[in-house]
This record gives sequence, C-alpha cells and structure tokens, in this order.
Amino acid sequence: MSWISLLKPTYLIVPLSLLQWFPNNLIRSLDDVVAASYRRLIGKLIYLTTTRLDITFAVNHLSQFMSAPTTAHQQATTHILRYLKGTPSVGIHLPRNSTAQLKAFCDFDWATCLNTRRSVTGFTVYLGKSLISWRSKKQPTVSRSSFEAEYRSLASTVCELQWLTYMLHDLYIAYTSPALIYCDNQSAIQIASNKVFHERTKHIDIDCHIVSEKVAAGLIKLLSISTTMQIADILTKSLPPPCF
Repeated sequence: MSWISLLKPTYLIVPLSLLQWFPNNLIRSLDDVVAASYRRLIGKLIYLTTTRLDITFAVNHLSQFMSAPTTAHQQATTHILRYLKGTPSVGIHLPRNSTAQLKAFCDFDWATCLNTRRSVTGFTVYLGKSLISWRSKKQPTVSRSSFEAEYRSLASTVCELQWLTYMLHDLYIAYTSPALIYCDNQSAIQIASNKVFHERTKHIDIDCHIVSEKVAAGLIKLLSISTTMQIADILTKSLPPPCF
C-alpha cells in the first residue's frame, strides 16, 4: 500500500492511545476531500479487522465519526497505520490439533463513550484453541450501572454462542457441550443462576431470561475469571502497552 510508505519510520506498540478520545467540541473539521479520504481509509481498516483482532476496538471507535471527521480522528487513523506497519506478523493462529468445544470471554467497559455515555460490549469466541468470532460494539442504550452493562454484554455473547452451536449442528460437526463463558463480574454470574428476578433486574428482564434459560438448558456454563486474565478486555477499551 503506497500510503503506508509515507508514514514516519517510528512504529507504535498500541493501535489507539489512551489519550485519543474525541468529545464533540474538539479540534476542527476536515474539508470534503480529506474527509472522503478518511472514510475510504476507515473502510479499508474495517475490512482488515477480519484478521486483525487487535485493531477492532480502535477502528470501531473511529468509524463512528465518518459523517463529520476532525483532524483528531485523522491523526488517530495515522496512529493505527503506524502500529500496523510495525506489526506485520500479527494475525490469527488456527492450530491443527484442537478440541471441538466453544469457549467465550465476555467483557464490557461501562460508559465508555464520552459523547453518549453508552457502554461497549466485547467478546471473543474460540472453538478449542482457535479464535473464530469476536465483537466490539457500542451498546444500544445507556446502562445505569456496571452490572447492567455486563449483563447486556453477557446476553450478546450467549446469542453468538447459540448461533455458532446451530451452525456446528447443521454442518454435522460433533462438539462438546456446554459452551463455556468466562466472565469477570460475580453479580452477573449469580443472577444468571438465580431463577428469582428482583426489582433491580426488572429493567433488563429480557437479557436475564435469555441467559438464565440457556444456563438451565445446559447450553452454556458461566465461569469466573480474573480481570487481569480477561482476553476480551482488548475489545472494550484502549489499553496501556504493558496490558496490550
């Protein structure tokens, strides 16, 4: 790609800096020609996320400003390109020998967006040791608590596992059941196993029923994991170099 050769020779070790957040009142807008170039570049980066999990959150975040990009967003895309130029060997490894069991890591970041205060859902799904699905997406509504954001993220992960289970069944691929979901929120795990829904969960009643129904049916099993071991964290926020 010719535009890669124009970048500075100094490579970066994270795709998005912790300081690169863009409230509505920041920086100046791009002119029409540069804005069109920005949109084309974001489109190419979105295509690249099919094999580069590590830039998914950064590209997803920047794609939200395609209608009115600013110089700050343009600078952030250059940051991603410099990161990509310095990490050409990073990608997805699909090991030859692996068990046929679905395993997911589910996480969230509460009130991430500075403009809307919506949370971000992130999850990764493995078939054995092979990464086959992942998502980084802003939640459709504002969550009033971190527990609410976590449970919405958990429900999205359960729906993805249900779809993958149906696909494996249709392809006549034998798989180990139940699928495992690793979550670092103890409240979400406790409520998923509790058949009595309290007043505090009424506003997310549908998500509670979806998760609890799949747990009771034996489709999924929820397991606790330390926050420091949560793989999906990379899909919910900008991480500092030591954690990335």
